[in-house]
Parts: sequence; C-alpha cells; structure tokens
Amino acid sequence: MADYTLLYILFAPFLGAIVLLFVPNRQALQVRLVAAIAAGISLLASFYLFFAYDPVKGGFQFVQRFEWSKELGIAFYLGVDGIGTPLVLASAILLFAGIFISWHIKDRTKEFYIFLLILAAATIGVFMSLDLFFLYFFYEMSVLPMYVLLGVWGSHTKGYLEMKDPEGLKQRDSVGFIFNFAANSKEYAAMKLTLFLSAGAVVALLGILLIYKFSGLHTFDILVLREQAKFSGNLATIIWLLVFFGFASIAPIWPLHSWSPVGHAAAPAATSMLHAGVLMKLGHFSIIRVAFEILPETTRELMPIAAFLCVFSIIYGGFVAYYAKDTKYVIGYSSSSHMGYVFLGMAALDYISLSGAVLYMFAHALATGMLFAMAGWVYDQTHSRDIPSLGGLVNRMPFVAGCFLVACMASIGMPGTVNFIAEVMILVGSWNRYPFQVIVAVVGIVLTMAYLFRMMRGLFYGPMDSQYSHAHDAVAWYDRLPLLLMIACSITFGIFPGHFYNVIRAGTDPLVSRIMQVVPLAAQNGDALRVTRDASRKQADNVSPVARHPSLVTRHEGTNDL
Repeated sequence: MADYTLLYILFAPFLGAIVLLFVPNRQALQVRLVAAIAAGISLLASFYLFFAYDPVKGGFQFVQRFEWSKELGIAFYLGVDGIGTPLVLASAILLFAGIFISWHIKDRTKEFYIFLLILAAATIGVFMSLDLFFLYFFYEMSVLPMYVLLGVWGSHTKGYLEMKDPEGLKQRDSVGFIFNFAANSKEYAAMKLTLFLSAGAVVALLGILLIYKFSGLHTFDILVLREQAKFSGNLATIIWLLVFFGFASIAPIWPLHSWSPVGHAAAPAATSMLHAGVLMKLGHFSIIRVAFEILPETTRELMPIAAFLCVFSIIYGGFVAYYAKDTKYVIGYSSSSHMGYVFLGMAALDYISLSGAVLYMFAHALATGMLFAMAGWVYDQTHSRDIPSLGGLVNRMPFVAGCFLVACMASIGMPGTVNFIAEVMILVGSWNRYPFQVIVAVVGIVLTMAYLFRMMRGLFYGPMDSQYSHAHDAVAWYDRLPLLLMIACSITFGIFPGHFYNVIRAGTDPLVSRIMQVVPLAAQNGDALRVTRDASRKQADNVSPVARHPSLVTRHEGTNDL
C-alpha cells in the first residue's frame, strides 16, 4: 500500500468532492463529515510520506507513472523529493484545518467544501508532478476554485460598502468601479486574482512550450529534460525569463503582488489559509522544479534578478502591513513581505539558504494559516475587520487570543518555532552573496514584529466596545482542533527539526551542486580526489552529498562551506 501513497494523498480530496455531489445539502453534518474524512485520509498519508521518505537515499521516491499520451510524450508522472515532501504535508495540514475552520458555514455548505477540496488537491498535484504537462494542468486547476470561493463565499470590504457617488447611489456595479483600487468588492477581488494568475500562467506556458519544442526530446518528463535538454544562450534566457516571471506572479513577487492582499481580504478564512499557505508557494516551487532543474546554468546567471526584487517585496509589504487597518490586509501584505525571504534564499543558490527557503515555505504556511484562521474567527464574532474599532476581546475569547500570540511569535521567528530555524538558515546562507539583502531582511523581521503586535494590541487589548459583548471564544472541539494542530506542528518541528532538515537537504543539495557546478572532493589519506562533473551530477541526483559524506567540504563563490 505504501507504493500508492501519493495516489491516496492526491485523490482522497477529489474522491471526497465526488462523494459530496451525492449528499443532499440539507444534511450539513454529513457533508462536513465526508469532507473531514477525505481531508483526514490525505493528512495521515502525508504524515506517513514525510516520515517514510528516506533522506539517505534521496532523489524522487514513491514514484508512480502512467502513460497518458505516448504520441505527445505526456505521462501522469508523480514523485516527491526533499523539496516537494514538506509542501505536500503543508497542503494536507491546511486542508484538514480549513475543513474545521469552515465548520460554521451554512450557505451552500456542500458546494463550499467541494471547491475547497478541489483547491487543495490541485496544489498537492503541483507539488507531486514530474511531468510539465500535469504540473501546469494542476497549477491552472488551482485558480478556478479560488475564483468561485472568493466570488460566492467571500466578503466585501468596508470601503466597498461605503463607496457612493454624489447622488448617493452605489458605484460598485459601474465600469468605473473596476478601476477603483481603494474600495474593493469580493467580485473585483476574485476577478483580479484570476486575471493576474491566468496572465502569469500563460507566460509560463510559453516557456514550457518552448522547452518542449526546442529540446527535441518530444517529452514533458522533467527528469529526462533536466538530463538531456540543451538550449542556446539566448533561447535559454528567454525561456528562463518566461518561466520565472510567469510563475513569480503567484508567488507573489513585487511588482506582481497587488492581486494577493485583495484576494486575502475578500476570501473566507479557510480559503485565505490555503491561498497564503500553499497557493502562493506554487510559484516558488514551480520555478525550482522547472527553471532550476532544466536550466541550471541560466539560473545561476539570472537569479540576481530575484535578489533585487525581493528587497522591494520585504520592505514594501512590511510598511503597508504596518499602516493597514484591516486585519486581513495586515496578514495579506505580511505574506507578500515574507515571500521575499523565500526568493532571497533561492537567489543565494547556497545549500543552507535554499534549504531554509523550502523550510520557510512550510513554516510560513502554518503561521499564516493560524493568523487567517483567527482573523476569520474574530470577523465571524464581530462582523468587523477594522482594527481601530475593535479591542478588549481577550476577555471574551482568551483561547483565541493565546493562539494568536503563538501565531505572532511564529511569524516573527521566535526560537522554538520552525520559522526561527528557516529564517536563520536563509540569513546565514545568503550573507556571503547578498549582505545588503540580508540586512534588509533583518529590518523586515523588526517590521513584522511591529505590525503583528500592533494588530494584536488593537484586537485583544484596551477597552472593548459594548456592541461586541456577544462575542465568544472558540470552545467546541472542532473550533480548537485546527488551531492546536497547526501550533503543535510549528512547535514540534521547531524543537525537533532533525528529520525535517535531512529530508529537505536530500532535495536541495544535489540541485545546488548542479546549478553551481560544484564538484565534491572526497578526502582519501589526505589527498583530494576530484570527481568528474558528470559523475558528480549522477551521484547528486540519487544521494544527498551530506547524507553520504558528512565530512565533505565544497566551496564555490557564493556558497558556504559544508
């Protein structure tokens, strides 16, 4: 049964969505239970996958391959390495938590859970795909549920509801409103998200088609392409730029980020959790899987672009989050800012920094998932996201306030949480190559502390308006379970990161060796034996250098000593 683990993880949510089609909407409890069981199966299988992955063996494991179109060179090809495994686990955790966060939804409950399950399954499919066709297929599939979830179950912002023309008539249905960035409706947010991501996806598709056409291999198999595809200098640059900026739009990197905070503000809590937790990571992961794997030399030459742009992401997102007054805008811009750290870790092309970037994607998924879950709870109880109008809620909801504090600590990288380890790895691994960006990243951490604790003070402390006296705490088990699950994972992996670290390094070490063209040196009786580049690549694809030779010392400009 272990051989089909990936199929269980991927198709459990899809099967759950199909079963829900036959459950009457009036049977709300049965609908919720079916969704919870489907998400639970995926979660348990994901934990098994994570702990069963062998970091010593490395490479892609739990592989499943089914020929789909021999004429076109397309196969339903699944497999996970040390990079994909943690992200599959993050998707499963947030899906399971999102099911219970949405336990109180009464409007078209069945349809909501169907789209939520499809959204999570699509993201999982991206993290598993070893075929460019299906990677792109699942990538595009993730956009469609987001549009429906925002447009149907989302919420309007305060500015949208108050916007009127001189005659007192609402403008929100006019053409002019579409271009009003100050007051957004949920329909506007859904459309903006869809247009941004679809436009970026088309750009990335052009790059993928160029790879397919000019590789001459007549295949979408990523593993074959990374070994045999060769592209000329100018063509490689064009393909790389198309792939990078096409996928970076969902990451999101500045200045392609504006769709994301708007989408966060309009989305229901569970959708925001998956949006920030895993949907945004599709961009980073796809860049690693396509650009890093297939175009390693071009990646080494052009990744400074990401190092330049991540500075704006970190600082701009941090300052806007500090001055924002809407809880979801604060968390949304915070997520955009934090994605700059991932790009910094990727840009440094260092063993430690890239491993930290992958770990940070997982850590951020848990931390921002907690924040959006509790922001959604506060909104459900008060029907307000306006921080200045709230306050004193700690007396009404002490459990939520305590969890909110833990989430804030995780977001700023407090020792004891997995975020701390990830941030340190990114900063240490990037220092030799990008010291200025590292200094900016440290300033970003200070900004994160400022706006998160400012938001917490505004929500939970000070005098409380009497109109919110009816608000109550998360008391039921299904309200507390998702928060406790995310907190437990963040702290447990923060205190015991050994297996997590080994799994990730099994995926990042061979990749960095390929990109930086670092040839391991094996010391034998004091003499250094240089391994040929081709043999080094073959070994790196199957076994992590650190796992096989802990004493290896490799050095290259821009990398740290191992």
